[in-house]
This record gives sequence, structure tokens and C-alpha cells, in this order.
Amino acid sequence: MCRWLAYSGTPIRLEDLLYRPRYSLIDQSQHSREGVETTNGDGVGVGWYPVDAVGEPALFRAVGPAWSDVNLRELAHATSSPLFLAHIRASTGTPVQQSNCHPFRFQNWLWVHNGSIREFARLKRDLVLAVDPELYPSMAGSTDSEVMFHLAITYGLRDRPVAAVERMAGLIESVARRHGVPDPLQMTVGTTDGDRIWTFRYSSVGQSRSLYYSTDMTALRALHPELASLRALSEETRLIVSEPLGEMSGAWQPVPESSYGIIQKGQDELGRFEPAGP
Repeated sequence: MCRWLAYSGTPIRLEDLLYRPRYSLIDQSQHSREGVETTNGDGVGVGWYPVDAVGEPALFRAVGPAWSDVNLRELAHATSSPLFLAHIRASTGTPVQQSNCHPFRFQNWLWVHNGSIREFARLKRDLVLAVDPELYPSMAGSTDSEVMFHLAITYGLRDRPVAAVERMAGLIESVARRHGVPDPLQMTVGTTDGDRIWTFRYSSVGQSRSLYYSTDMTALRALHPELASLRALSEETRLIVSEPLGEMSGAWQPVPESSYGIIQKGQDELGRFEPAGP
């Protein structure tokens, strides 16, 4: 499968999360501890919103292994952002090519996914035909992840993100039933409009891939008053990760099975995720 992270808060350099932690995303590209595969070497990408900028996020995607990408290292050292998504890919069968690397971008939205649609080749035609025809030209790759993104946009991601992703998941399960494909959907998803981040953890079988969120910054500072680095981060700073970036006690909480979360200014939200019929 894949590994990903989403960050929102005080502007930091990308390398602070991609490279510096003990179990950074780059380390996970070779030594994932909680993924289906230990190695995630089929591409890497990061999408970020520049400081004090509006509109479309910037995007870097490459087909090589994350651990040897010198351009990514240079970019991560020189770039700061208050909100970014990063992803390392382990292909589930579609080609290793740039258009299949995450994050996927549409206007001001970004999308990353870990998981798969079972027997996607059998279901693909029906799923793609459900995408709004006006959105079809923006699909450049061949992955199930990109189809999921465009289905979510079709169903109203830009207005009601949770309901849109629930309809997307419900459609996949409905199409799979018609084709006799059991337990078709496995997903953790991160998506953002540049202001808020929505995360989803769900699988048809009820045993979803790992996903964690960072502890509230006030509570984390109380647990670790000796760490000056925590005092430099705002109260609003949050992280969502496929697996923890380190072993700091109390820093990481598992996202519940079949749930969604919203990272936003003020009170964050956590709720039950329930696929909706098409």
C-alpha cells in the first residue's frame, strides 16, 4: 500500500517532517513498521500551500524512490508551509508513472489515499462512468485513488466533503456487489481545500489500514515541558500520519475504525463514517 501525512499549523520546513524525525516519511519509504509492505518505493509526492498565498497549491511528484530523490531533499530544505500533504507510494498494480503519484490536485484541493479498490480493473468502467463528464478531462492517471477523488468531487466534495466521500464509498460498494466482488474498499484518505483537512479511515471488511492524529498541543506541552520545540508551534498545529513519526509518549492517538476527522481552526471534529447508497 502507501504511507502519507497531513500537516496544518505553524509554518515549518517540509524537511522537518519528511526527513528529520526518527521514523520520518522518508524512513518509512524503506522501513515502514505498520504498512502492508515494508518498502514504499513506487513514487513520492508533496503538495503544499505557500505561506501567505491563495489559490492552487504547489505540487511535486516523482516516480523514483523517495529515499534517493535529491530534488525532493532540496525542495524540502528550502520550502516552508503552514499546510501540506505528502505521500510515498507502493503500487497495487497500476503503472509507476508521474500521473499516478499522489497527491492529486483539482483547483485548490489536494487528495492522498492509502489502500485499494479490490479488483479495480473489473469495476473501473462503471466507476469512471459515474464521474461528472466535465471532470473527466482532468483525470490524467490510471489509479483507483484518482477515480475515488473525482467521484468525491462529483458528489460534492467542495461543498459537503464528508457526505461526498460517504457517497463515493457507497457507490464503490454498490458496484462491487453487482460484480460479485466482496469487501471491495480499503482506504485511509486525506484531503484539503487549503483551509481545513478532512481525514477518513474505512474499509468494507472493518479492518482498516493504520492512521493516527497528533495529541492536542496544549496537552502535549504539559506532557513534555522539557521540549522547547513544542513551544514554537501554535495551539492549532495538528498532524495526521499513517504511522507515528517517533516514540514520544502521549504524542499519537489512533483514528477510530470507520470514522472521519476535520482539522480546522477552533474545535476539531471526529465522527462516524458511514457509506451512503448511490
